[in-house]
Amino acid sequence: MITISAFKWVPPFAQGVVRDLRVRWALEEAGLPYEARLIDAEVQASSEYRALQPFGQVPVFEEDGLALFESGAIVLHIASRSEVLLPSDEASRARAVTWLFAALNSVENRVQQLAELDLFYPDQEWAKLRRPGLEKAVRRRLSELVAWLGDREYLEDRFTVGDLMMTTVLRILRHTDLLDAEPTLKAYKERCEARPAFQRALAAQMEPFQRRGT
Repeated sequence: MITISAFKWVPPFAQGVVRDLRVRWALEEAGLPYEARLIDAEVQASSEYRALQPFGQVPVFEEDGLALFESGAIVLHIASRSEVLLPSDEASRARAVTWLFAALNSVENRVQQLAELDLFYPDQEWAKLRRPGLEKAVRRRLSELVAWLGDREYLEDRFTVGDLMMTTVLRILRHTDLLDAEPTLKAYKERCEARPAFQRALAAQMEPFQRRGT
């Protein structure tokens, strides 16, 4: 049985965007059953957990003696077992992988910096000075993504692991109105979020938070 680590609880601003969501979604798309190992700060800091995840983050993926960390690597590993996420055609498969890395390296890099400023340092003077330039960089990336999408439904000719990863990255911006200014991109994100596998993954992540209460 596949086991993934996830947090027992996170603050409301993080609920629905913690990176185990990406792995849950990939598993749901691939039709692979899994169990979640819910951890707290004490487990996160333990030597046992650090032996699996050197940085103490989630998720950790475990199956038959194999332990993986980093959500992108885990999702790619899962996708390699699923035609839904990675086409069998070699060229299409390579394009899907390219978009997975684009989401992580070209888009999330800027999006995450903006989110950290807004959510952790909103009252810091240095953050206020840094934010306009960072928002401009995010807007530029979003407009470039819109230009690529054009009238496409997905990044390539059908939904792939690249769309899965890109959607989870775009969700990080939910505390802003940046996607409202790009209706094509907002519709793309919502199209991906409407997939039943995503809805199941989100519900699974949210369940322990809702049980405990915010």
